[in-house]
Amino acid sequence: MASALIGPKPDMTETRTPSLTGKVAVITGASKGLGKAIAQALGRAGAQLALIARDPATLETVAAAVRADGAEAAIFPGDVSDEAQVTQIAEQVMARFAAVHILVNNAGINRRQPVTEFTLAEWRQVMDTNLTGPFLMCRAFVPHLKGRGYGRILNLTSTMSHVSLPGRTAYSASKAGLLGFTRALALELAPEGITVNGISPGPFATEMNQPLMQNAELNARFLGSIPLGRWGQPEDVGQLVVYLCSEHAGFITGTDILMDGGWCAQ
Repeated sequence: MASALIGPKPDMTETRTPSLTGKVAVITGASKGLGKAIAQALGRAGAQLALIARDPATLETVAAAVRADGAEAAIFPGDVSDEAQVTQIAEQVMARFAAVHILVNNAGINRRQPVTEFTLAEWRQVMDTNLTGPFLMCRAFVPHLKGRGYGRILNLTSTMSHVSLPGRTAYSASKAGLLGFTRALALELAPEGITVNGISPGPFATEMNQPLMQNAELNARFLGSIPLGRWGQPEDVGQLVVYLCSEHAGFITGTDILMDGGWCAQ
């Protein structure tokens, strides 16, 4: 009787290889680290890519790698914390692709220092990039996501939006704000069939963490604090992004997924 109520077992074949063919994805901070890995993963899943970062040279290198994998990619250099530049980027993206289905707000910066050593300009720089940037991008692109019954917005939050460390006041404040923004926007856009979620990466093997990884003593001490005992790989985030952007994740919204090797579970 229970099986009759549940219905027939779904065919899971398609779930193994999510396809984003025909979808256009906008990715900020796409020139390196997690942004690069996300771009490569979405490209391999069939999405067309609009890549945004401040450095056009490194951005073009990523675009070339994506194209080598068979995906279509165009670069749009700019600063996501600048309102005029975001407006211009949105116009350029729409002129190039005519539609947008996915927005990944990945661009972010960090300043590690005591709160008493922050200047107001330094504090605002972190806030403008990590929190105001996603707001500006969403304000610019949400109108183009509406009306399709499908849409995906992913905000790269951080473990620092759940826990924190000394010297992370600005970064934690910005990422906690981004998590709240994510939840509220998910409720706002749910009637449109647009999902909004956060991904909170923990310690990942990116360019930002190379100095720590190359110091044998500090690296060993750091890995000892991670239950899985290793650094995360950027490709892991890319695969999660592909899933969350697929049709199979259409009932996931307003949440945040920790990818931290068990760090926050301690």
